[in-house]
Amino acid sequence: MVSLTKPPFQILSLISDTDSKTYNPFPTYSFTGSVRPVYPLSAKRTIPKTIKRPDWAETGIPKGEQRLSRTKIDILDAKGQEAMRKVCRLAREVLDITAAALKPGITTDYLDEVCHNACIERDSYPSPLNYNRFPKSLCTSPNEVVCHGIPDQRILLDGDIVNLDISIYHGGYHADLNETYYVGDRAKADADSVRVVETTRECLDKAIEIVKPGTPIREFGKVIEKHAKSKGCSVVATWGGHGINTEFHPPPWIPHYAKNRAVGVCKPGMTFTIEPILTLGKPREVYWPDNWTNVTVDGKRTAQFEHTLLVTETGVEVLTAANENSPGGPIPMPTTNASEANNV
Repeated sequence: MVSLTKPPFQILSLISDTDSKTYNPFPTYSFTGSVRPVYPLSAKRTIPKTIKRPDWAETGIPKGEQRLSRTKIDILDAKGQEAMRKVCRLAREVLDITAAALKPGITTDYLDEVCHNACIERDSYPSPLNYNRFPKSLCTSPNEVVCHGIPDQRILLDGDIVNLDISIYHGGYHADLNETYYVGDRAKADADSVRVVETTRECLDKAIEIVKPGTPIREFGKVIEKHAKSKGCSVVATWGGHGINTEFHPPPWIPHYAKNRAVGVCKPGMTFTIEPILTLGKPREVYWPDNWTNVTVDGKRTAQFEHTLLVTETGVEVLTAANENSPGGPIPMPTTNASEANNV
């Protein structure tokens, strides 16, 4: 989950306890694409008292994160690295369980319930829940939603694509990963959807390939943007990767665009995310009135992929790597060349 420092207004105040009918909470808002919020939101899901919680679980304010030095990058010892391996393994299980429930006709709120229950079963806290008062345990971002989509009563349609962003807290450490999935066969048959999804997947893979001790952090963006442009896609520059360990979003900040000025180099023991977001259209975004849901300004589709990584003595360990049974995975890229794609 990419960090958002601007707290949203109290979304839950929009919910009527007496009205069971669904509705659009922002009827006068000019939406940029086809996706609409479908309220009411379900009630905030509960966490057993036995599960260890981050400091924002009750207050909504990540105080520890706010006190961090923006220049000090943590280097984990062997114990910390093993803790990260464990929480990332659990996070992968949660994502796979949630993604396995994907099909046309279900709501994103149902996916949030699946995710939440999978976290509880693993004695883990879903990190997004109440983070800066985010109301859900999962971010679901369909079609033109760039990131931070709030699970609601919208039904997923055959032909949608949707990003599932999972973050969990276990044993005092956080894990973070996300993938974009095709909803039904119609999505897999849509050349533009496949192009943006598979190009984004490839951008992440290409960036991971250069992670090793001594690699400047600024280099990831160069690799990502070069490949994105070659496929007729644009990088959304607003959002980036981040450090992750006992805090959710510590340094370093990881830009995904070329010619950035990120400081620092990879060192053994560093843990961070790389999570590029690409779009088929203009790389600019606007917010829905909920102050969380971030969408492309032109309503064009967007995709994101994320892994949590550990820099080793010789290279990189992908802590949130998929396994042979994980849902999703790449499909063949359409043959449309980049020059044609740029004219779409």
